[in-house]
Amino acid sequence: MTGRVRLPSLNALRVFHAVARSRSLVKAAEELRVSPQAVGQQIRQLEEALGVTLVEREGRSIRLTDAAIALSYHVRAGFDEFEEGIRRITTTSDRPRIAFNVSPYFGTRYLMPRLADFRKAVPDAEIVLTTLIDLVDLERDEIDLAVQWGYGDRKDVQSHLLLRDPKVICCHPDLARAIRGPADLLTVGLLQPSRSTRLWPDILLYLGLTVPKPDRQLTFDDSATMRRAAQQGLGVGLVSRIDAEEDLAAGRLVAPLGLDALVGMPEAAIPGFYVISTRPRLRVKPVAALHRWLLEQDWSRP
Repeated sequence: MTGRVRLPSLNALRVFHAVARSRSLVKAAEELRVSPQAVGQQIRQLEEALGVTLVEREGRSIRLTDAAIALSYHVRAGFDEFEEGIRRITTTSDRPRIAFNVSPYFGTRYLMPRLADFRKAVPDAEIVLTTLIDLVDLERDEIDLAVQWGYGDRKDVQSHLLLRDPKVICCHPDLARAIRGPADLLTVGLLQPSRSTRLWPDILLYLGLTVPKPDRQLTFDDSATMRRAAQQGLGVGLVSRIDAEEDLAAGRLVAPLGLDALVGMPEAAIPGFYVISTRPRLRVKPVAALHRWLLEQDWSRP
């Protein structure tokens, strides 16, 4: 059985945490409101205490060693635990409070029809439900759980897929007359999503095309706006399949390459809705209960 390790000073670890985040002695010093020399001294003392090199100087900048990078993950997790514990016990409410954020599209299309069941999942907690299109920073925004659109590749959170969001290439019926095959997509305006720079390139590659430099003069913050732009003939858009089926049936849009043109794309290239949180937050029972409820739902059924 391994004996307990003698921990270095908490202040030295706090300084190292700031240096590892910023990759800079100067920026860490500004954050901690001390001099860069004081930061350097704390790092040297930590290196002496641990017997390993953590920071190597490269001119006027620094480089974290492999040992420092490995240590930074554990130190960050430790400070996250501290912050979460303090936040929980200093809340003034008698009821546990869950800050839950969802993307507007997911909230409207999938969560709202389940709102009654959603509330029953944590009946004794106060749920503050917000909607943000922008990428959520759980720490900055003080969010416990969030459902975000993307590819599940964020390294700063725990991420679990709830639902894939396959797209359909759609446009106004008049514009569809100019599209007889995949190559014709490169001759018409492609409506660009501001939330992802890889969505169109992944699709064009799947269709066997050489990906041109994207024209991002006109981008759309959310899927609803892109959908309306496609309906108005402003260009070719990427519409969520469930919405595309509605618009195709109503004649508002056409899928010039067919409804199933993108069926078979690699899963890694298909975006989706992911529930994100952190390990410290998921140790709080009401947050864990709501997280579990989200994972248990069949979101493929709107």
